[in-house]
Amino acid sequence: MCANQEIEMMSREAMTQLQMSRLKKTVRWAYDKSTFYHTKLTEAGVTGNSIVSLEDIKKLPFTTLTDIIKASPFEFLTIPLSGVLRLQMQERPEEVIKAYTNGDIARNIEMMARVLSAAGIVQGSIVGILEEYSNETALDIQYALEFLGATVIPLGLDFNRAVKMLDMFGIDTIVSDQQNILQLVIRTQALGKDIMEYPLSRIFCLNNSIQNPMQKHIGERISASVYNLYVSRELGYTGILFQCGEKHGFHVQEDCFYPEIIEFGGTEPVKDASQMGELVLTTIVAEAMPILRYRTGQAVNLLPEPCACGRTLIRIATPFDCVSKA
Repeated sequence: MCANQEIEMMSREAMTQLQMSRLKKTVRWAYDKSTFYHTKLTEAGVTGNSIVSLEDIKKLPFTTLTDIIKASPFEFLTIPLSGVLRLQMQERPEEVIKAYTNGDIARNIEMMARVLSAAGIVQGSIVGILEEYSNETALDIQYALEFLGATVIPLGLDFNRAVKMLDMFGIDTIVSDQQNILQLVIRTQALGKDIMEYPLSRIFCLNNSIQNPMQKHIGERISASVYNLYVSRELGYTGILFQCGEKHGFHVQEDCFYPEIIEFGGTEPVKDASQMGELVLTTIVAEAMPILRYRTGQAVNLLPEPCACGRTLIRIATPFDCVSKA
């Protein structure tokens, strides 16, 4: 099931044209409005009009976590605070502040709707969000679930209360990080219950890495299908990559993020699809804080063959979970 079939099954030619248009606009916007990128692009000999083809992205300098930590968030900000709808501070323990316009939030919710639909969330699904709501991820997931017509139950992090809600409402899906999910399993045991007796069929596991070493364990312990959600605090989005029902790699939300696979420690693209490289992402629709060529540190390779789900969004794989069916 697709939440946006026009995008998720767009032809490669049409996607390339859309990416080109959005990349050119983003680079001009960042050059003109962001102090950080105006300086960085100028030092690299690039202007806001230097992008005339997708291949020209290699002219842009990379952005690193160190850049984001050392610079003031106001250097990245492209609009006055009066135009910001949401501000969020994350600690890694390094402090990362992200700002969002109304358009940024709307696009993130739409991306999350695609993520959830691909995993089978529909009207009538009952979803518990096991997170604190100071985490913007929980907010956007709730909005996307409500957009799809699912029933949403904010569980917070009171695990006794969460178990009570499991008992009462027949929750079939849980969204949380792996530590909280395992803590929920422990709490049900402590209360003399077996979590496998609940109608849980899906777990969305929030991770700051694409691969989740606990995926198989969680899936077997709860007897549920586990979908990994890559949460990038630096980019400020959760639904960048997603697993469809085939669970063979991760689809990339290419209409919002332009992906590259770059040699580890180098600057050249990986040309062999079977070779691992570092995932580099460029936001091509972000308004408040666009990020150009962010080095994620994530090891991936391209899966060039079409996905059996019918989506044309490209897929990437990690060394561990590209064929997982947990």
